[in-house]
Amino acid sequence: MNTPVHRHPDHQPQRDARGSMVACGVIGVAVMAAVDEIVFHQILGWHHFYDRSTTSVGLVSDGLLHTTELLALIAGFFLYADLRRRRALAPAHARAGFFLGLGIFQLFDGIVNHKLLRLHQVRYGVDVTPYDLAWNIAAAFPLLIGSLLALRASRSGRTGPS
Repeated sequence: MNTPVHRHPDHQPQRDARGSMVACGVIGVAVMAAVDEIVFHQILGWHHFYDRSTTSVGLVSDGLLHTTELLALIAGFFLYADLRRRRALAPAHARAGFFLGLGIFQLFDGIVNHKLLRLHQVRYGVDVTPYDLAWNIAAAFPLLIGSLLALRASRSGRTGPS
């Protein structure tokens, strides 16, 4: 039998800044992966996740990317829900984590997948330099926003509701 826990009315639950950043960072990575897959793979048809084989293999690789992004989204929301359940969500850190996740995925994709591993390019049959620059600059904006939000949250010590 569960015994109710009596707390002092002034007691505030401990906020989990790191956990909030991680949970929402995972959600941010998944959201940006979904945007990439939907816009560039499906709507524009510029590339597949893996373009160094047949179109069929490319489509399978897109399906695996989509599966991974959905699993990450579910995992992130479970982490988020647990933070909310425990009343440990640090909203300012969560917002920072979300933007950092967006930018981390975009930058990783642009540098690692496009250039180092050469899994695919942004586009084919054109000079990719402007596309690469735009891709990586697009990563810089959410990274900058997330970094500024994280700095602000840590400086203010504001892990409570905001």
